[in-house]
Amino acid sequence: MNSHDVKKIRLSLHLTQEEFAHCLGVTLCTVSRWENNRSSPSRLALKQIQRLSKKDE
Repeated sequence: MNSHDVKKIRLSLHLTQEEFAHCLGVTLCTVSRWENNRSSPSRLALKQIQRLSKKDE
């Protein structure tokens, strides 16, 4: 999953970075780093992101 994917999922859920971070149990700064390609989500975070994205389907 790349930075574009993370942002696309967040936007499809109609969440701000802060709301998305809260849902995942991470900081706003972490979500920003993911979306700006400065770091990548951990395996645990990836699983949580995938669960959230499936709720939207």
